[in-house]
Amino acid sequence: MTNKLDKTIVIKLGGSMFDSSDSTIQDIVRLQKQGKSLIIVHGGQNLVTEWLQKRGVVTTFFQGERITDEVTLEVVTAVLAGLVNKEIVAAIITAGGQAAGVSGVDGALIQGKIKDKKMGSTGTVTRVNLTLLMTLLGSGFIPVVAPVSLHAFGKPGRAPLLLNINGDTVAGEIATAIDAKKLIFLTDIGGICNESGKLLPHLSPSEAKTLLDSGVASRGMIPKIKTCLKATSNAAIACAIIDGRQSHALLREVEAGGLGTTIQKIYQRNEEEV
Repeated sequence: MTNKLDKTIVIKLGGSMFDSSDSTIQDIVRLQKQGKSLIIVHGGQNLVTEWLQKRGVVTTFFQGERITDEVTLEVVTAVLAGLVNKEIVAAIITAGGQAAGVSGVDGALIQGKIKDKKMGSTGTVTRVNLTLLMTLLGSGFIPVVAPVSLHAFGKPGRAPLLLNINGDTVAGEIATAIDAKKLIFLTDIGGICNESGKLLPHLSPSEAKTLLDSGVASRGMIPKIKTCLKATSNAAIACAIIDGRQSHALLREVEAGGLGTTIQKIYQRNEEEV
């Protein structure tokens, strides 16, 4: 990898961010024009749930991940790899950036297997093929990745060719595979809090794992913390979970840091945090 690509920033754009016409797209375009190498992975959980409700399908989650039956897989694919992906790409291009939308299926980017038979076609990542991402980045495009992925391993004969893999997980696997400089989660919460509701600005991986094991971190925060724990096994990667609703939150986090919660193997702890 070139020096530039070694410093790639992976951004996980939470589904709840889609309804806000905030500064995120402006920040993405500005960072690209500064020469930053960016990869965006997006969700779209709320919109998928809305579409399922229109079809009379009840959505069930387990530890922050959607249980995916046949109908749900169709809707996830249509909404995430179709509508949501193309809206984000169109917004970036309209704002003056260069972007290309892909899914985990394209170029066999994200290859996976069934996570648990009880969860249907919900998958886990087995392999990341960086060829397509490297081509797009090298050509000056921001890859915008939908987490619909390729069912490549342990697939029974009549099983679906596609898998629904959690967007947080996909973002983390890409960040790890490409040796990203930083993995940033743009969410609708301020960061990770302790039992008393106090924001924790810095956590080591072991401290984050304790919050996970104790049940303090729950629901949608579970896959985010699990992703950060895996990504930060590479000491060079820092993970930040920040409130994407704040004005220019992404730009401020990239340029100065200090928003939300940062999980990193090595950090300087302030006396106030002890």
